[in-house]
Amino acid sequence: MKQNVLKLYITGRTSRSQEAVQNLRNLYKSINDPQFDMVVIDVLENPEQAEEDKILATPTLVYLTGNSSNRIIGDISNSKDVLKLLNLSGEI
Repeated sequence: MKQNVLKLYITGRTSRSQEAVQNLRNLYKSINDPQFDMVVIDVLENPEQAEEDKILATPTLVYLTGNSSNRIIGDISNSKDVLKLLNLSGEI
């Protein structure tokens, strides 16, 4: 896994989950950096991972870099705001 990771936690194959996955793809494309990796974790299929990362609600986006992490819970459809919250730059 790469040093910078965007992990999206979703619950099942609901329309809300699928929308969150599409928003993550758009965000990932806008970052356009080969040092980033993108992971989607369904808490129904992988509850131990969600418990380990202390995920209490979905969708939750976790940005891991080095020894730090940031979280955004809920709507990530506004890529510009998400990038700003995560202190990232992108091609928006």
